[in-house]
Amino acid sequence: MRQKYLIILAITIIIGLWLWLAPPQLWLNWTKRVDMNDPVATGERLTEQYRCRDCHRIRGEGALKAPDLTGVTQRLSNQELERWLIDPNAMKKNTAMPDFNLSETEVAALIAYLKSTDSQ
Repeated sequence: MRQKYLIILAITIIIGLWLWLAPPQLWLNWTKRVDMNDPVATGERLTEQYRCRDCHRIRGEGALKAPDLTGVTQRLSNQELERWLIDPNAMKKNTAMPDFNLSETEVAALIAYLKSTDSQ
């Protein structure tokens, strides 16, 4: 009986580590869904939460360790932006941009915010 519990515990730990270290998009979409009533405000909040300006400049604010994001929605398509935000390493091997494991709603909100800053 004890061996059965140890197997269940080991399986639970393995699944937990998998969801923590390499979560599938479906899991992220379920656990990291954000409010899309005001996607621009949500995107602005996420920009602060994920500290995007620690590396990027947006409308004159932030660092220039990474590309300036002012006008990025005019340079890149929505699909390209989504791919950068969901899997930066797939867009550019060995990029310094971390994978934040963003949900689809987080990605949509960040793009909405960047579009709003580009239209000002």
